[in-house]
Amino acid sequence: MRSTITISVPEKMKSELEKLSRAEGVSRSDIVRESLRDYLFIRRFRSMRKSMVSKASARGIYTDQDVFDRVS
Repeated sequence: MRSTITISVPEKMKSELEKLSRAEGVSRSDIVRESLRDYLFIRRFRSMRKSMVSKASARGIYTDQDVFDRVS
């Protein structure tokens, strides 16, 4: 099921969106949907990461290299 939302953006942003839409041959809605999907993913990732930092720190895991070393 789909829903429609209405947003307001600065005129410059709207112009950039329209140019991108024409250049890539995709609708403005497709671009906004993909952008929102990416934004929501990043927010979920950051939230999950934040909750895991204290757990990882308790186990001596502080860097990406520490994680890599543990899983390799």
